[in-house]
Amino acid sequence: MLVAVCVALLALAWWVSVPWRAPALTYPVTGAELAAARASLAALPELTAEPPEPYTRTRFGTPWADLDGNGCSTREDMLARDLVDAVRDDDGCTVLTGTLTDRYTGQVLPFRRGPTTSARVQIDHVVALADAWRTGAWAWDDAQRARLANDPANLLAVDGPTNEDKGAQDPSTWLPPYAPFRCQYAVLRVRVRAGYGLALVPGEREALGRALGTCDVAEITVTEEAARH
Repeated sequence: MLVAVCVALLALAWWVSVPWRAPALTYPVTGAELAAARASLAALPELTAEPPEPYTRTRFGTPWADLDGNGCSTREDMLARDLVDAVRDDDGCTVLTGTLTDRYTGQVLPFRRGPTTSARVQIDHVVALADAWRTGAWAWDDAQRARLANDPANLLAVDGPTNEDKGAQDPSTWLPPYAPFRCQYAVLRVRVRAGYGLALVPGEREALGRALGTCDVAEITVTEEAARH
């Protein structure tokens, strides 16, 4: 009986323990990525008028639709992509367990599917859908809005409470609490804005520019063999 109780307490501790912060995590970008982000940021237009209709989630299609046709929802695909040692159910889609090195907090989070645990890891839209609606998506057709809502380039598995804190805020009011990821976050956000032709909101250009100024630029060495391919 005592052994069973100890095992149960250990399992509980594995889940509820305070996540530890990964040491010395960095998220470098290449010089080319940084240059492209700065050029795109300079070229992006600014919001000049508000949309004629208010944002509603339904305008972006069914949440986590299977647009790539692999039989799995976008949420499950992103969990499988971003979690280490992700274990899927027999259906080949549903992610049951895994470990997330969270870019927004720098913490390492265990993930276990369940009614009270799944929300600990959420899928964030780097450019929130309400933000996208306001800055140009209101004028798109339904198919393009659904593409943005399910585009892996605009999605990250992250700490749930931090995602909820972000909401639909833009970088002028919210950046990842974990400072070493802010540069890469800015690069990702600029790519989405530029790729979909979305405008910047007031203050966003300056905030993204400051974040790009914090970049850890990676030095990529290309071997002679790799250069031939």
